[in-house]
Amino acid sequence: MNAPLLIFAVGNPSRGDDALGPLLLDRLQADGLDAGGQVELLCDFQFQVEHMLDLQDRSAVLLIDAARPGVVRGALITALQPRSERLTPASHALDGRTLLGLALRMHGTAPPAWMLAIEGASFDLGEDLSPLAQQHLEQAHHLALTWVDERLARAE
Repeated sequence: MNAPLLIFAVGNPSRGDDALGPLLLDRLQADGLDAGGQVELLCDFQFQVEHMLDLQDRSAVLLIDAARPGVVRGALITALQPRSERLTPASHALDGRTLLGLALRMHGTAPPAWMLAIEGASFDLGEDLSPLAQQHLEQAHHLALTWVDERLARAE
């Protein structure tokens, strides 16, 4: 049986600030967030068609990804609605809304979902995390913990 909450981060640790998602997931794991069985932590390089199976039987999902400069300021959680138009993905890479839409079409349901976008500054191969991204990672950590606390409080 799946944990009720899924936190799913994507990103490439070899591409500078694109590592924000996996780094946040590492912090949440170090916090012991997944130890109680209520939260599953999942990480991959990108969202793929196959990941719609990971969305099944969840009460809520938080998707995490790095954002290019100017897309968000710092870190921001926004509710996601499934992309309803009929799309045939050109590759295995998807955005969160498309992933939810595929789950809805295939299974007749998609869990409530949110996107935590974390602003990065530099995404070049072989770079370290930028100082700006390190600051945004702190903000994102707080937002993710608050999101989990709110979902768990509603389940009680």
